[in-house]
Amino acid sequence: MIKKLQLEKQSRKWRLLFLFSTSIVLLIIGILISLKWGAAYVSWKTLYEALTYQGHEKAHLYIQTLRLPRTLTACIVGIHLALAGLLTQLTTKNPLASPHVFGINAGASLAVVLGLVAVANFSIMDSMLFAFVGAAAGALLVWSLIGGTGQKQYVRLALAGISVHFMLSSLTEGLIILNQFSTDSMIFWLVGSVNQAAWLDVRTILPFTILGLLAFSLMLPSFRMLMMEDEIAAGLGQRVAVVRAIGMLLVIILSGSAVAICGPIGFVCLIVPHIARSLIGINLAALAPLTAVLGAVLLVYADFISRFIDFPYESPVGIVTAAIGAPFFIYLARKKGDAKS
Repeated sequence: MIKKLQLEKQSRKWRLLFLFSTSIVLLIIGILISLKWGAAYVSWKTLYEALTYQGHEKAHLYIQTLRLPRTLTACIVGIHLALAGLLTQLTTKNPLASPHVFGINAGASLAVVLGLVAVANFSIMDSMLFAFVGAAAGALLVWSLIGGTGQKQYVRLALAGISVHFMLSSLTEGLIILNQFSTDSMIFWLVGSVNQAAWLDVRTILPFTILGLLAFSLMLPSFRMLMMEDEIAAGLGQRVAVVRAIGMLLVIILSGSAVAICGPIGFVCLIVPHIARSLIGINLAALAPLTAVLGAVLLVYADFISRFIDFPYESPVGIVTAAIGAPFFIYLARKKGDAKS
């Protein structure tokens, strides 16, 4: 029996190593193809010279100032959205929950557009601040409608979240139309796009990435308790309400900063945690980092695919994530509905 347990433990260890290695290799490949292929042809030699800063030709500058920050932004935003989705599902105990479905992304979008309309010289830090306030307002609105967390709130949460999402999205689009902000770049931003990302965006969002990852790591034992029933966690000395509040605050930071940079990219925060959970189980210490890596992988490849939808013109990455995520959400909703019946 002991030998069997040791073999099972070793098997799980090798499985984890394989999954993480494969995910990291996929991410590296995605970064390389994202840097190499696009509207302009770039050779492998030119790419290497640009990444090692050995040249100052037009092609080198093109990679260093356009493609590289765009790819890094896609990685960072993918990590933000994936972890925000995992945290939302943990804090609400609901597999259908995500910042997108929960109204957080739509609230952040509305606040950013409102800031663009109302504030002169609206800076990227102003965008961050407004996004955080809007994300918090969206979450509180949906939370007030569902009236709690409970295990049987799946359909109620989905209905409340989608209703709030469409309401806030309609207000956002109305603001753009009434104030003549409906430019191509703004429409791209509303769908979700990283094609305008620059080094300023990377430098702005990176501190929130570090803060979010550090806080997530420190709170990991407490977040693990959220996977239990509230009564059991409280009996073990866990302050469930405080931990849940910290979790939602992290969701607002991660999701709000991502929306401020790239707009409300949909469904990454919903599908990635489920994919990671199906591969690795509910071991949160392994689930969280795998979710982060897979989030980066998904958004990098989705951004790469979006370049060729209407080549040589750009398309928003949100088109690709929505095409993948919408059927996945319907599948999850039907699966949970069948489980309850």
